Amino acid sequence: MHKIMEVEKALSVIKDGDTVAVGGMGGNGVPEELLLAVEKRFLDTGHPANLILYAPGAPGDARGKGLDHFAHKGFIKKIISTYIGPLAPRLAQMMAREEIESYIFPLGALVQLYRELGAGRPGLITHVGLGTFVDPRIEGPGQNSISKDNLIEVIQLQGKDWLFYKEIPIQVALLRGTTADEQGNVSMEKEIGFFDMLQAAQAVRRYRGKVIVQVERVTTAKTLKPKEVKIPGVMVDAVVIARPENHMQTLKVQYNPAYSGEIRIPTATLASHVSDYGRMGHVSRAQKAEFTLSRIDTRRIIGKRASLEMFPEAVVNLGVGAPELVSDVVMREGISNRIHFTIEHGPIGGIPAYGLNFGAALNPDVIMEVPALLDFYNGGGIDIACLGLIEADQWGNVNASKFGESRTAGGFIDISQNAKKVIFCTTFTQGAEINIEAGKVRVLKDGSPKFVSAARQITFNGKNASDKGQPVLFVTERAVFKLGSEGLVLVEIAPGISLEQDVLQKMGFRPIISPDLKEMPAVIFSDSPWVGLKEAFDLNCKGN
Repeated sequence: MHKIMEVEKALSVIKDGDTVAVGGMGGNGVPEELLLAVEKRFLDTGHPANLILYAPGAPGDARGKGLDHFAHKGFIKKIISTYIGPLAPRLAQMMAREEIESYIFPLGALVQLYRELGAGRPGLITHVGLGTFVDPRIEGPGQNSISKDNLIEVIQLQGKDWLFYKEIPIQVALLRGTTADEQGNVSMEKEIGFFDMLQAAQAVRRYRGKVIVQVERVTTAKTLKPKEVKIPGVMVDAVVIARPENHMQTLKVQYNPAYSGEIRIPTATLASHVSDYGRMGHVSRAQKAEFTLSRIDTRRIIGKRASLEMFPEAVVNLGVGAPELVSDVVMREGISNRIHFTIEHGPIGGIPAYGLNFGAALNPDVIMEVPALLDFYNGGGIDIACLGLIEADQWGNVNASKFGESRTAGGFIDISQNAKKVIFCTTFTQGAEINIEAGKVRVLKDGSPKFVSAARQITFNGKNASDKGQPVLFVTERAVFKLGSEGLVLVEIAPGISLEQDVLQKMGFRPIISPDLKEMPAVIFSDSPWVGLKEAFDLNCKGN
């Protein structure tokens, strides 16, 4: 059957009270044409109303796109996602005002639950989330007082505790691809990843629901190569052709073929594509011009120190913020082909992108479906995870999920709980300013503490990590801590920093001070962007 149709007709199948799955992750793979149209229908008619959003990747740009199209009173009843706030601030405000129910899950649980639903199983059983805020014995996934659904249970199997993420029936999926034929077969050749589009379609078909896919272009039936089809037409009910402005590859670029693997950017020009200061946030041209490769700023110090933990052929996951700078260091050292960066959006290899392009990678070696990649993560496939945080406490518990009106989990729980080694990369205080003179650090202005007596929410459980012997470092611009059996241990301090005045007095607790306390390596405070990783890697290889 000819499944290409106008967006209004395609979306007419959504009924009041339906559970609607939304594809896309962050700024990537967003079905913006569909979201705009369903919003317009609600504003014009008041329907569909009281929807339940199931949005694993929480697509949005923090400026009104993505999930914020649903931020109207009466439009949705509840949201089940992995982010509420950073990219959909209006929805976060509705959550804070208790106008909607809101539930936060780890990313892996949400996308893997799709598979369980599609296969007719009753839910997902996993260790991921134990000891964190989603564990109902600690807090549970509900993020305000009206969010009381019992969506997760603790069960015992083979003498161990597990979390059981329960069945959530889904009636409609709003997805996206690149090309569709008249039979509804969809390819994704220009996307930065395959996300969880196939699994979402499978889950919806179990409940005899409707799958609607927006694409950039269409072709006649049976012209797509079978191996290129990522969403089979037998699972698709309607295809909508999107306008170019509503089908950008990311929410920052229309199309970069090096993100989708169509081409590979030559190594000699790679730096010009990834070193733009603008990828660290929305900054002015003046700020971009001011930024140079040799500039010493707080995040670059943190990135340089964290990069010293790398080793040849390591599989490394990078979070947003300071951890992003690790990829810069590795690239400039000329060893990007000897580290396997991976991002939960799907890529393995290449150089991770920043800002609204986060989730893409330049020159990826592999692009995986997200549920399969999270399986790899959950099974211990990551050697080193470099992640940010909001606050940490004396026991090594980390809050990376609760800040103001925002609630987030993302892949953080999957990654931090299962990586062989975790490096938390963070400024020592919030809003501090420092200066580097002759290789010594001077604090110009301090900010609010990030190392507190008790974390407001547990996104990473320090005791659990310590009990299983997981190595954990906390890297800041003025000190480095490791997680020990009795809590945080101060092991390094920056040159020029006063232990008492600049460190201990700015913490909500007194850490254990290592008897072998030493200075952080001088190379990370130099003007040079290099830290000697290439030489270290070469020696490592010779030693083997």
